[in-house]
Amino acid sequence: MSNTDAAPTEVDCGPSAFGAFDGVLHPREVPLGGPRAIRVRRTLPQRERSLIGAWCFADHYGPHDLRGGAGMDVPPHPHTGLQTVSWLFEGLIEHRDSAGVHAMVRPGELNLMTAGAGICHSEVSLSSSPILHGVQLWVALPDSDRDTGRDFAHHVPRPRSRGGLTTRVFLGEFEGESSPVHTFTPLLGAQLDLEPGTSVALGVDAGFEHGVLVDHGNIDACGAELTVADLGFQGTGHDTLHLTARGDGPARVLLLGGAPFDEELLMWWNFVGRNHDEIVAYREQWQAHGDRFGAVAGYRGELTRLPAPPLPHAALKPRPRPGV
Repeated sequence: MSNTDAAPTEVDCGPSAFGAFDGVLHPREVPLGGPRAIRVRRTLPQRERSLIGAWCFADHYGPHDLRGGAGMDVPPHPHTGLQTVSWLFEGLIEHRDSAGVHAMVRPGELNLMTAGAGICHSEVSLSSSPILHGVQLWVALPDSDRDTGRDFAHHVPRPRSRGGLTTRVFLGEFEGESSPVHTFTPLLGAQLDLEPGTSVALGVDAGFEHGVLVDHGNIDACGAELTVADLGFQGTGHDTLHLTARGDGPARVLLLGGAPFDEELLMWWNFVGRNHDEIVAYREQWQAHGDRFGAVAGYRGELTRLPAPPLPHAALKPRPRPGV
């Protein structure tokens, strides 16, 4: 998925330390695509927090009824220095990338694309599935691996239920389940479905930072009240995470975790780099149709590739981090 902001702000994703359940990030709405774009709820990055582990970007969208408006149609666009995690609750999205991968994103199935040194891809929702509802997440790659080759992985996690909780672990290990998909830093990604009134104490890795991203329902997470697209986070040093589904209906969340990411990096548009000069070079190579990103075959939209927005007049600089 692309960050289609016309004037994207550079974001410092430097290391951070937090303890206890530190609070809630509320989403902001942004358009995805052209003039008739769908709206998505973006929770990461924000000034208050730019990283949870290596998770550096989180968009939540839908449910959108595609019979009454436009769907998702994101032309070929570039990425560097990250992995994209596509996860659907409803709908069907066609993925094409410059590694030659043509795949479908389906509910409950992980599609993970590794950009490495550079990739481009397109994403188009299909009208054969009229409701579109899901999340798009990015994971920053560490300096040692950010120039790795393009790659793509697919995994269908099995659901596991106990009491009023059902889990699907798509990355990492949790509740006795593990994903075979490779990540470059220790990560956790899982869908948790809670029946009405369910209260659970989840055993988590005390060395991880954790985020709870709400898809639907009302959740109490360690005493913090969360609703749709809110992201609550808990710092390292805790081996338990308490969740309760409030109200009369069920709730569904994504649990995101990871070891603290101890490298400072710079995000602008769809690029993850380390400094201003790198971002400028990535943009120039994309605009010049350079070999770094390759080309997507088979995309049939009106716009053959998404142009990069203009750079700001001043040099891109990391934002000051809270408490620094």
